[in-house]
Amino acid sequence: MTATSTPAAPKPVAPKPVAPKPVERLARRPLPGDLGTEAQIARIIRVDQAGEYGAARIYAGQLSVLGKSPVGATIRHMEEQERVHLDTFNQMMVKRRVRPTALQPLWKVAGYALGAATALMGERAAMACTVAVEEAIDAHYAEQAERLGPGESELKATIEQFRAEELEHRDIGLAHDAELTTGYPVLYTLIKAGTRAVIWVAERV
Repeated sequence: MTATSTPAAPKPVAPKPVAPKPVERLARRPLPGDLGTEAQIARIIRVDQAGEYGAARIYAGQLSVLGKSPVGATIRHMEEQERVHLDTFNQMMVKRRVRPTALQPLWKVAGYALGAATALMGERAAMACTVAVEEAIDAHYAEQAERLGPGESELKATIEQFRAEELEHRDIGLAHDAELTTGYPVLYTLIKAGTRAVIWVAERV
């Protein structure tokens, strides 16, 4: 009588590896017609570097007039913070290979001129300039932070930290009687509108 052979047990099949789900870099995926993710991130870094460069130049212009005045140390403190912001975005640009705005030479002259001109109008006018610029930057940073997803947590944290410091500058300006500047509503409106326009251009050029 022939012995019945036992069939070999089937070899276990290894489960197919599951590709990790990509971490979204933006809060929502680009829609048809939108810039791609990489281009949007590059825009954010480019415009933020341009904005911090312009802010540093504004404070440099103010210090050229008010550096030895009672508010000189206060303006210098704000300028030092802006330079830290600028250095941070400069490093990001190199690391991520983002080009600067083509209009940076214009910001160099225009920022310094705005700072010096408002300082020549007096300490309150210089502080009014700070309030207008920093409020425009605050709104801009808030919008950027909302757009960024978990894949850009470091960039988002940097923006939120710098936003808090820009609001500190705004509060310093208000504490130094910025709103008592002669013609404050007009000066504030013009500078804030100009800052918004510069932001729009720096994102695109």
